Amino acid sequence: MISESELILTPDNRVYHINLSKDDLADTVLTVGDPDRVKEVSKYFDTIEFQTQHREFVTHTGYIGKKRLTVLSSGIGPDNIDIVMNELDAVVNIDFETRTVKPQLTSLNIIRMGTSGSLQADIPVDSLVASSYGIGLDNVLHYYRLENSPHEQELCQAFVQHVELKDTNIVPYTAKGSADLLAHFNDGYHHGITVTCPGFYAPQGRVVRANLQFPELVNKLSSFQFETHRITNFEMETSAIFGLGKIFGHRCLALNTIVANRISKTFTKDGKKSVEQMIKRSLEIIETI
Repeated sequence: MISESELILTPDNRVYHINLSKDDLADTVLTVGDPDRVKEVSKYFDTIEFQTQHREFVTHTGYIGKKRLTVLSSGIGPDNIDIVMNELDAVVNIDFETRTVKPQLTSLNIIRMGTSGSLQADIPVDSLVASSYGIGLDNVLHYYRLENSPHEQELCQAFVQHVELKDTNIVPYTAKGSADLLAHFNDGYHHGITVTCPGFYAPQGRVVRANLQFPELVNKLSSFQFETHRITNFEMETSAIFGLGKIFGHRCLALNTIVANRISKTFTKDGKKSVEQMIKRSLEIIETI
């Protein structure tokens, strides 16, 4: 039995942080970082049957046609993803009455819809990216037993060598997204590796006032190539979603609209419009999956 201190439930038997029970959750979950973006997704639902908010975690569940969807805000960063992924899995795979793992496990489709920075000159602002792999520069997955395939291990080793991280305190990890989900997002989406960083400024090579420990980070990331794979973008959530999704047996994908190009040093002129286009286009595809 899972103790009260390890899995915290509310008095009405909802998982604590995201405030959800099984009936509240669809089998396809869309995660967005910004709590205000939840309503920007759910405004395209034909009906909304459930809404809740606890802290930064806002959830709407409803239907587009016959497709039931949940959209949930995760907040920013891999530490928040740790909470969201564990609690989503608990909602569907833990019996809250007995506090035991259910004998029949449920696999969710979990699709991130976010914003990110491009690391390639030919992926301009307002482009769309669908991630094939995540490489994490954070440390969340180091607390879990993540079993990588030989191909994931080779990719990670090549990355460490190219970016010259061997003698640093940064230990990357690699996780592949769902190839089945990715196959639906071809036309109009760039495919590639997404690097997940533990912060927005120095961890993504930005200089404001503080000096950088890794001043060549952006150049190293943009020039990395492994077989047919290159790094398309970086942000702060994807690799944690992919890694925890793999551990729990969920199918995960990340879709990002590019709001900044770090090579051309440009920023979108209309971030709201760029996000809106990503949401609308992606929902049209997700409805059919």
